[in-house]
Amino acid sequence: MTVTAVIPARGGSKGVPGKNLRRVGGRTLVDRAILASKRSGEVDHVLVSTDDSAIADEAVRSGAKVVRRPPALATDTASSEAALRHAIEARPKMLAAPDDVLVFIQCTSPFIDPELLGESIRRVRDGLCDVSFSCIRSHGFLWKDSPDGARGINHDHRERLRRQDRPPEYLETGAFYVMRSQAFVEVGHRFFGRIDPQVIDPLHAIEIDDPSDLSISQRLASLVDPLGVAGLDSVAVDGLVMDFDGVHTDNTAIVTQDGDEAARVNRSDGMGVSIARRAGLPMLILSTEVNPIVRHRAAKLGVECIAGCDDKLPALKEWAERNGLGADRIAFVGNDVNDRECLEWVGVPIIVSDAHESLLDTGAIVTSARGGSGAVREIIDMLMPTNPEAVATAGRDRQ
Repeated sequence: MTVTAVIPARGGSKGVPGKNLRRVGGRTLVDRAILASKRSGEVDHVLVSTDDSAIADEAVRSGAKVVRRPPALATDTASSEAALRHAIEARPKMLAAPDDVLVFIQCTSPFIDPELLGESIRRVRDGLCDVSFSCIRSHGFLWKDSPDGARGINHDHRERLRRQDRPPEYLETGAFYVMRSQAFVEVGHRFFGRIDPQVIDPLHAIEIDDPSDLSISQRLASLVDPLGVAGLDSVAVDGLVMDFDGVHTDNTAIVTQDGDEAARVNRSDGMGVSIARRAGLPMLILSTEVNPIVRHRAAKLGVECIAGCDDKLPALKEWAERNGLGADRIAFVGNDVNDRECLEWVGVPIIVSDAHESLLDTGAIVTSARGGSGAVREIIDMLMPTNPEAVATAGRDRQ
C-alpha cells in the first residue's frame, strides 16, 4: 500500500499575491505543507501540483516531486478535485493499487499537526474509514436570513440548550483530506463511503485567505506552531546581530526636563547575552541611535557595538566579513522598517512580537516576547542549548 500526498499550489492568488511562497514562522506555506507530510511518518511520496516555476523550485528544495499543472487547471475556477485527478494521472505508479491512499493537503492551512495527519492516514489505511478530514468541534448556533427575518439553522431558537446538552457538530478546516485513491478516481469527489472527522486543535485551524489571516498566522507561529521554529532546528547560527531600540528596550524613552534620556532594559536579556558571550557566540549591537546609552549598555554587556549607523546593511556585511561569517549563518534581530535590508540578507531573520507589521513579509521568525521584555533571552535560548556551566558562570556576573 502506497500513501501519496498531493499539494495543489498554483501561482496565482488574488487575495494574497504570491500566497503559497509567503512565509509563516520562517517557512514558506509550500514548505510547511511538505514538512507536515513528511513528519507524519506515514507518507511515501509528496507531490506538489503547480503551474509556477518559483513554487516548483521551492517544492524541490523541500524534498517533494513536482507535477506541472496545465493552465486550464490553474485558474480561479478550477477545482481541487481536478488538480488531484491530474496529479494521479501524471504519476500513476504512485497510486496504482486499489487500496493506495491519497492525502490532499492545502498550503493555506499553515499549522498542520503531523501527528494528527498521521492518525488520519492510519485510519484510512487500516480500513477503519474511507475518508478522514481535518475539522474542529463546533457548538455554535447558526442562523440564516429568511423573508420573515433570521431563523436558526442547527437549533430551535425557541429552546436555548446548554453547550453540554447539544451534540457537537464538525466544521471543516480545509487543512487535509485522506481517502482511498481509486475510490476517489471513480467517484470524482473527496467525500464517499464511511467518513470520519479528525478533530484538531482550534489554534491550528486558521486558513489563509486574505492578508489579515497571513498576519495573524505570522504572529501566532512562535506560540502554536506544531512544526517548531524554522531555521533554528536546521541552521547552525555562528553570529547574532541585534538592533537596540525596540529589541533591547521597549522602544520608549524617558526624557528629563534637561533633555537627558533614559531607557528601560530587561535583566533576563542581560543574562542571556552573558550566557551567549561565555559560550563564544560573536554578537553585535547595530543601531542608528546616537545617544550614548547604546554604547554604555553594550559595554556593560560586553558586546561589540556600532551606534549612530544610518545605513545598517553595509556595516553588517563588514562585521560579518571581519569575523569570517557567512550571511546564511547569521541571526539578525530587528523591530522596524530600517531593519528590513538586514533581515532579508541574513539566513536567520528574527523580529520581536511588537515589531512593525510591515516586516512580517520578510519571513522572519517572530518571538513571543516583546522588545525589552525578554525577547533577547528568548532568542538566545532558542539559538543555543543551555550549557549549565555557562549559566553558572554568567550568573556570577549577571548584567
